[in-house]
Amino acid sequence: MNSKIIKTIFRVLLAVFVIAAGVAHWVTPTPFVQMMPNYLPYHLELVQISGVFEILGGVGLLIPFASRYAAWGLILLFIAVFPANVNMAVNDLVIDGMPHNLVAYWVRLPFQAVLIAWAWWFTRVPQTAEVK
Repeated sequence: MNSKIIKTIFRVLLAVFVIAAGVAHWVTPTPFVQMMPNYLPYHLELVQISGVFEILGGVGLLIPFASRYAAWGLILLFIAVFPANVNMAVNDLVIDGMPHNLVAYWVRLPFQAVLIAWAWWFTRVPQTAEVK
């Protein structure tokens, strides 16, 4: 399998992942609201907004002319939601619908870096073969 096909498969996987997460922010917002740090206002609205941007980012990854911009947007989104993940781990929150596992909460934190790196891969301009 060539690298272009592999990259396409991973692009679709990330798109499906973030679209599903975005939909979950609307269908079952309570767990996401419970993760929000207290210092942020409008928890439900912020969850819904982040869900919209996840859906838009996922769809954007699937549109060739928009995929680089969508990837940069997802990177910013992954950074923006990181405080909620930190809040969940640091405060050992009990979140509706999630197993209460402090180790899993802490493992989730470096996973944000994986998501950022994954999205960053799609910001790269494809290398073109040199004609000699």
